[in-house]
Amino acid sequence: MSGVAGETTHASKRQRPSGPETSAAQTTMIDSDSAFVEFSVNYKQTKNLAAGKAVHSDAISAGGHMWKINFYPNGFREVVDKNYEHVYIELELLSIPNISVNAIFEVLAVDKDGQPDVIAVKNTYHSQTFCAGKVLHKLSRETSLVQKYVKDGQINFLCTIRVFHDSSIPVPPSDIGKHLGTLLDTADGKKDVSFTIDGETFHAHWVVLAARSPVFKAELGTMAEATMPSITLHDIAPATFKVMLRFMYTDTLPGDDELGDSPVEMFERLLAAADRYALDRLKLLCAKKLWDNVSVDTVATTLACAEMYSCPELKHKCISFFAVEKNFKKAVLTEGFVKLVQQFPSIITELRDSTGI
Repeated sequence: MSGVAGETTHASKRQRPSGPETSAAQTTMIDSDSAFVEFSVNYKQTKNLAAGKAVHSDAISAGGHMWKINFYPNGFREVVDKNYEHVYIELELLSIPNISVNAIFEVLAVDKDGQPDVIAVKNTYHSQTFCAGKVLHKLSRETSLVQKYVKDGQINFLCTIRVFHDSSIPVPPSDIGKHLGTLLDTADGKKDVSFTIDGETFHAHWVVLAARSPVFKAELGTMAEATMPSITLHDIAPATFKVMLRFMYTDTLPGDDELGDSPVEMFERLLAAADRYALDRLKLLCAKKLWDNVSVDTVATTLACAEMYSCPELKHKCISFFAVEKNFKKAVLTEGFVKLVQQFPSIITELRDSTGI
């Protein structure tokens, strides 16, 4: 160990006084990027320091930077309400200003029985002052702090500094969806296929649809179909097709607040469309949305949707929901359950076999 901040050290055997503005510490280098510091504060001498006044360690080397630990016995500033008086401990970066350092500062306080207690862990990516924030779980300075941690007038902290070096070049996330969405919205690029649904026309690029959906690829694959001025669809609503088409370009769904008055109904229709056009990711996203909104009132309708459009992931979730007796007793009384049994009579056997009810 090498000594800092007023401690007699084993290496140099030199003695330095520990006054109100300085605190005893011993530093052990774990490796070139980490340091372990035993930081002792003379609470008897420092407890009456004014708010904003700190006791400090000497400089600590870790990760190619110099640091020091600051302890504020009476907090950063004066407080009116005595119930909000807390101590603070922080790690301050002493190296070149305005640099970014990625590090972790972990603080443990040693209680009167000699047991360490984790009180603060703080990450930073930017800043000269590396603050560990409020510590001791907001314990009162005069009661909990003294009762639990002050022994022989001292508070002993065990601190670890870990510095992480990131030498990589940051790469932004993919924005291909944004660009393809722009392609859909603008006249850029020849749109060579169009769809008419209930009087509304949607223009698109054959190559995008064919790449995203094997069904579209097969159905639009012949030259005769691909050169048709417009293809009329009867099995999907315009609003549903619009959302599905945008998903095929951007791989994202709009927010629930953009899906009209009944997002759940939209997700049911989208799941059906995803099944029809073999858009597996869209299908699972819709299944997740439906499951997130499931309740005793909707589970039967959701199960019927899962059964009709071959979504085993959603089906298994719904059956597990039915397996809870209190859910089952309420769900069987809904209109959705009556329709479920009428549409899929065999579902009763599956529910009985799976739930035991």
